[in-house]
Amino acid sequence: MKKLLWRLVISSIFFVSAIILNNSQLKLIMFAISYILAGSDVVKRAIYNIKDGEVFDENFLMSIASIGAFLIGEAPEGVAVMLFYQVGELFQSYAVGQSRRSISSLMDIRPDYANVLRNGEVVTISPEEVEIGEIIVIKAGERVPLDGVVVEGNSMLDTSALTGESIPREVILGSELLSGCININGLLSAKVTKLYSESTVNKILELVENASSRKSKSEKFITRFARIYTPVVVVIAVILAIIPPLIIKDATFNEWIYRSLAFLVVSCPCALVISVPLSFFGGIGGASKNGILVKGSNYLEAMAKTEIIVFDKTGTLTKGVFKVQKIHSEKVQPEELLKLAVYAESYSNHPISASLKEAYKKDIDIQKISQVEEISGHGVSAVVENIKVLAGNDKLMEKFKIPYNRETPEGTIVHIAADGEYAGYIMIADQVKDDASEAVSVLKKHNIKDIVMLTGDSETAGINTAAELGIDRVYSELLPADKVEKVEELISQKSEKGTLMFVGDGINDAPVLARADVGVAMGALGSDAAIEAADVVIMTDELSKIASAIEISKNTLKIAYQNIIFAISVKVIILILSTFGLTSLWAAVFADVGVTFIAVLNAMRALRLNN
Repeated sequence: MKKLLWRLVISSIFFVSAIILNNSQLKLIMFAISYILAGSDVVKRAIYNIKDGEVFDENFLMSIASIGAFLIGEAPEGVAVMLFYQVGELFQSYAVGQSRRSISSLMDIRPDYANVLRNGEVVTISPEEVEIGEIIVIKAGERVPLDGVVVEGNSMLDTSALTGESIPREVILGSELLSGCININGLLSAKVTKLYSESTVNKILELVENASSRKSKSEKFITRFARIYTPVVVVIAVILAIIPPLIIKDATFNEWIYRSLAFLVVSCPCALVISVPLSFFGGIGGASKNGILVKGSNYLEAMAKTEIIVFDKTGTLTKGVFKVQKIHSEKVQPEELLKLAVYAESYSNHPISASLKEAYKKDIDIQKISQVEEISGHGVSAVVENIKVLAGNDKLMEKFKIPYNRETPEGTIVHIAADGEYAGYIMIADQVKDDASEAVSVLKKHNIKDIVMLTGDSETAGINTAAELGIDRVYSELLPADKVEKVEELISQKSEKGTLMFVGDGINDAPVLARADVGVAMGALGSDAAIEAADVVIMTDELSKIASAIEISKNTLKIAYQNIIFAISVKVIILILSTFGLTSLWAAVFADVGVTFIAVLNAMRALRLNN
């Protein structure tokens, strides 16, 4: 860019000198030098593109217009066309560079090095060279280079680069460390759990860097528009230069060729071609600053057209932190009932299993457990100390035809059967997230037509949660496959242009996330499954970020549409004026550069949305 700037400065000096000179031959030489300095690379690009089969682009338009001006004796205007076009290109390059730098600085989470403990010494190497299981040392002020678990020390972590949140997070012995965070004060030693290629920081960087490859419908429209539009205006310009002088009395070829050249300059679609993608690029960057990672501008555009939002319940609308509230036993002691449930569920990582283990507060002897079988959407079957144990929901009892207690309180109920006989139930309660009710309320203000909740919980638990949050519809007791079917059904209820968004925790909801028009993974910091499955990744656990994402997408789309309407409107007006000879090449150049300048400035606003 610096080289082009210097060329334009020297070209401008020759251009101004040529205007001042009186010698006509010297004038022409100076204009020619000025033109070569300013526009030789544009002409070269036009020639190379023609060889590659891409004839009609802005390089071709500017080359024809400027060389044509020289041929009809309008050398000053020929140079001006190229000079101002290159100034516009310089500005565009600067604007794009600024946007990229803004996103790069925002996503400046790539670690430069890792301090690894090898043979009793700390050595500094590239993060790519560190193996799983090695011990890394992170000093105060350093960026965590790889994912790991703290084995020594405690500190506060700055996670803002990943989450957009300024509040530091405390880490102690056994805490999980995520690459990309900054160690604020203490000295930490951590055992590496993932190679750099699989680390959180690398996955996020790849996601952001590849986002521009998934183009929105608006961007695709502009690309198609330019391919059709440019050849059409070239044909019109040729007709404008040849036909009027043949049929209009006193019309000259010089006059109409001049008009056709002005027509060509104004018709250059660069304002559209650069500003619309830049708007979406900025929108993705603005979202990233808020801890919202969007995998492509097509998803950013789709979010703006959301009509139906479908929420998973557990871990999404609720905290997913279950606690045992009641143990109701029949034929066995409460302690024995809890033991049977804990042992049967011992291999599960589900929050319900975790809550049972927390309530049991004793070590589990895995030697006493055998024949464990997880029954999807129902519960689990296992043999515990030679007793066949079933632990799960109503459907599990019905599946094995075991009469069970239907007079249960509100909440999540785990029924337990031992050797085919009902032994009792354990009631587990989950809490809604603190900001869930407000988030649902804000979403309704965004004119979302329908807010739906899907859950595998009982109908009573589902209805109560939905009522507490103000959710329009709830579907309960769903198996994973049922959720996909329900989303399919809901998709058929939206309008042709509208979209359905599914919001889940990203771990157990991969099929539904993939089927929705836009799949959003909540609280996905450090979750590989979420980053892989979802189209949009909310790095924190805040439901308010959903409304922020939709607002950013709507504002981005508004900016892109503003640029499309503004650029096309101004160009059509100037094209008409050029056709009737009411504008000069100078005016055409200023119109083209001016439209580009304003459109690009407007596009850059997208980078600062919601910040």
